[in-house]
Amino acid sequence: MSLNSKYQAIVIGTSAGGLAALMGILRQLPADYSLPIMIVQHRFRDQKNLLEEVLQNKCEIEIRQVDEKERIESGIIYIAPPDYHLLIESDRTFSLSSDPFVSFSRPSIDVLFESAASVYGRSLVGILLTGANKDGAAGLNAIRKAGGLTIAQSPADAEYPYMPQAAIDAGAARLVLKLSEIQTEMLEQFSLR
Repeated sequence: MSLNSKYQAIVIGTSAGGLAALMGILRQLPADYSLPIMIVQHRFRDQKNLLEEVLQNKCEIEIRQVDEKERIESGIIYIAPPDYHLLIESDRTFSLSSDPFVSFSRPSIDVLFESAASVYGRSLVGILLTGANKDGAAGLNAIRKAGGLTIAQSPADAEYPYMPQAAIDAGAARLVLKLSEIQTEMLEQFSLR
């Protein structure tokens, strides 16, 4: 059964070990990938554009750091800037917030996932990868409750298993997959290619 007509956006959250995990699932995506992908990677405020530059060197698809009020377009990977929460507005534009830390993080995965769930509902895919805290579990649960597809990286496959394990323990993950399986799903199931 093809899932591809159901989905309009993908959100990904990761923390410790995230760069390698992101490369593992993003580097094979074609430049004309049919969905927008929004990412929160926990990082320090002084890291500026380093994550985007490293990923762009390995990926064909365009990678951007989010700008305030930017309209979401297909075929682009958007990354939350350091030290700002990333939210999706009902008109499918981004907003940035310097509200207090959530789960010791800004940007917070929960903030992105919860706002995306309210906008995209059942047409959203949420993916939670390696990390060393519980950020993302509540957000992934919000996506599940909104009818979206929720995926957690297999803790045995994660460099830091705590974050995906917290989501699994909360009953938020519909699928638990290795990175290679997530990459396959992104290429074969979610894209309209």
